[in-house]
Amino acid sequence: MSGHSKFANIKHKKEKNDAAKGKIFTVIGREIAVAVKEGGADPANNSKLRDVIAKAKANNMPNDTIDRGIKKAAGDLGSVNYEKITYEGYGPGGVAVIVDTLTDNKNRTAANVRSAFTKGNGNIGTPGCVSFLFDRKGQILVDKEEWEGDPDELMMTALDAGAEDFSEEEDCYEIYTDPDTCSEIREKLEQAGIPMMSAEVTMVPQTWVDLTEEDAVKYLQRTLDLLDDDDDVQAVYHNWSE
Repeated sequence: MSGHSKFANIKHKKEKNDAAKGKIFTVIGREIAVAVKEGGADPANNSKLRDVIAKAKANNMPNDTIDRGIKKAAGDLGSVNYEKITYEGYGPGGVAVIVDTLTDNKNRTAANVRSAFTKGNGNIGTPGCVSFLFDRKGQILVDKEEWEGDPDELMMTALDAGAEDFSEEEDCYEIYTDPDTCSEIREKLEQAGIPMMSAEVTMVPQTWVDLTEEDAVKYLQRTLDLLDDDDDVQAVYHNWSE
């Protein structure tokens, strides 16, 4: 799966940028609220909340901020009405784009997402119009700077934990899992003392699209920037080779 390294790097850069802007804390805060509403405020009995807490820590969210978010969500269950909506569409050059949102106002979110596509010379399609071009996978990234051990040792630990695939990339190790076992495997690697940059269920492109025209690149980047700046947007997946 070495061909997916571009996706990992894009995702990694985006999250680093979001962390700098503080947006990732807003994203995670909403995920905490939804996880608490669905499974309760005790991480020991709520695997989804454990996953979100791990994501929060990987993005350097302070423990007291995490705790406050959990307590706020637990005491505010009646008003937590975030709805998950996924949009699919095409950018310039036929680049496939999937946008995951978590919103308390779907009219606002729909208008903003549609505007982002329009301003980038793209268009939103019907549900399912591009998702068939992606595989849903659990993806765990380990930063090479954080892991001082042998790559083969890491690979064997990951495969023994139940991972499906492992690859070594320029700046990180990628571990792929079945989406339903990603949480379980993350916890096993955590117990083994392996530092993880991220661990989440994601959409991995089956093929990549190269953009050769400068205008196409400019317009697609505009769409991605607008989506990244929208607090309702949780994640953006695309098959642009960048």
